[in-house]
Amino acid sequence: MARGFRFVVCDVFTDVPLAGNQLAVFTDARDIPESTLQPLAKEMGFSETVFVYPPGEGGHVRIRIFTPQSELPFAGHPVLGTAFVLAAPMQLPEIRLETGLGVVPVLLERAGDRIVFGRMSQPVPSVSAYAEADRLFEALGVQGSVLPVEAYDNGVPHVYVALATEADVAVLEPDLQKLELLARATIPVVGFNCFAGSDERWKTRMFAPADGVPEDPATGSAAGPLACHLARHGVIEFGQEIEISQGAEIGRPSTLYARVEGSAERIETVEVGGCAVIVARGEFRL
Repeated sequence: MARGFRFVVCDVFTDVPLAGNQLAVFTDARDIPESTLQPLAKEMGFSETVFVYPPGEGGHVRIRIFTPQSELPFAGHPVLGTAFVLAAPMQLPEIRLETGLGVVPVLLERAGDRIVFGRMSQPVPSVSAYAEADRLFEALGVQGSVLPVEAYDNGVPHVYVALATEADVAVLEPDLQKLELLARATIPVVGFNCFAGSDERWKTRMFAPADGVPEDPATGSAAGPLACHLARHGVIEFGQEIEISQGAEIGRPSTLYARVEGSAERIETVEVGGCAVIVARGEFRL
């Protein structure tokens, strides 16, 4: 007998349908067999798919996050999108999502009965130098980085390369095969981020071919560490919120907001915010 597994599709880090980063949320995954989770995520084909379970550690729900290739302990746009999907009918001002890295709270702003903005408190990332910078420059097709090339890990490891202008970021045509080989050789790196900008406004692109995501439209897990990177190197002030544009080159324009508190020696809090819109509902019959 076929069983039905319902899901919701939302576009995250945008307030316009058919933009931002797509996310599928299976709102009740209790009866989905473990062996079916990864194939479902691959079938959806989005950069991430979320499966929702009853809570066990003091949150409102527990979530599991899958890319087309693997499970992640944490990711940004799945957390924000799931908050929009679940908190609307629950009428919550804050929803607490249990992830593989602990409980992540998401504060929600409303206009009437509609959620218009969400802001998550992300895990504080670890920071390390990236030893394969020259190979990365070759794979990206760039001469170097304006800032030190460093890796940040908040559950999803990202490497950051600063370019001189936003135009330099826009025209990038990386060798995805080389990036994939580099990611696999320098595990646990997942995403390679190239960015440029000034003051409050920044442009970024993120490539993760080793995880089945050639280019991501909006990367919440990379937005917080980007603010950390800029603040640690004195490009922005700690406590200053930045606006990040991503996804235009692949037809999915996205806007993310990030802020970090602390100092170069000790990062205290990392916040990432944005909008999301629900665009579809469906059911798998398996």
